[in-house]
Amino acid sequence: MKVLGLDLRGEIVLRRKLSRRQLLLFTANRSSMLIGIEACGGAHFLGRALREQGHEVRLMPAQYVKPHLKTNKNDYLDAEAIAEAVQRPTMRFVPIKTDEQLDLQALHRVRDRWVARRTAVMNQMRGFLLERGMTVRKGPSHLMAQLQEVLCEGGAFFSARLRGLLHELKQEWDELDRRIEQANDELQHIARENDACHRLMEVPGFGPLVSTALVAAIGDGVTFRKGRDLSAWIGLVPRQHSTGGKTNLLGISKRGNPYLRRMFLHGTRSVVAQAERNPPALSTWLANLAGRTHRNVVVVALANKMARIAWAILSKGIRYRVSELVVA
Repeated sequence: MKVLGLDLRGEIVLRRKLSRRQLLLFTANRSSMLIGIEACGGAHFLGRALREQGHEVRLMPAQYVKPHLKTNKNDYLDAEAIAEAVQRPTMRFVPIKTDEQLDLQALHRVRDRWVARRTAVMNQMRGFLLERGMTVRKGPSHLMAQLQEVLCEGGAFFSARLRGLLHELKQEWDELDRRIEQANDELQHIARENDACHRLMEVPGFGPLVSTALVAAIGDGVTFRKGRDLSAWIGLVPRQHSTGGKTNLLGISKRGNPYLRRMFLHGTRSVVAQAERNPPALSTWLANLAGRTHRNVVVVALANKMARIAWAILSKGIRYRVSELVVA
């Protein structure tokens, strides 16, 4: 990696190429410094190691560093842009994650990959059956019933080779189901043991998946000044394209963490689907909103509201209060 240092006047006083181990040895005997790192793979480990040495470490998203890049692009110019950006008072920094957050985030990533792989296996089986003239209704249960008919009763329209392939795909499906169930059990155990997750699960739409995913992403949430900042970071607020004093709001920005946004939308979609089981204030708010706009807009609006409530619960250490959902 390329290392570049600036003095108090902004003059370049250091320009070196160091490995990660050499960098830690180089900074070990230096007095406390402000160190800026572009948020990328390994940045959290390096940030924690440098912080333990007594340095002030700030991680920055790459898209916020790029405007400070001058002329052409190379590693040293990138390092200079990072050194410029880390000094900006309005720069937005990435909080350094703990080992527990990274472990929890890794569990979510692996589970998500298993879910996507299971969906791919089911779609492939549907395609094989469709090529033989057999249409299957939506839903895993219908596909499972159709496979039982093909594999157990034989099926006159299917060759032995195709039945063998379907059997192998069915075994892969069963194995993925087992792995996903194990991941769900582990996430449920973590959610029960973690106080922040336990408080989040009191909010409608927050189960073990959503609460652990949020805690893994933002920790205690103190990085955000207010709840709207969190919902904007997740990408649940309208994208703005205004000029000439005229406000023009578009669809949601879809910025930030797509997995976390998907978890929020799945959770709030279940709340909207069971509106009659919700607290009276929430049910009234959803009914009024549903009478004015599309169902998907209601889901996103509720996700936006839940993100703000989640920020208050995490950052202030409070519990969920139903009265907070009362809207004038």
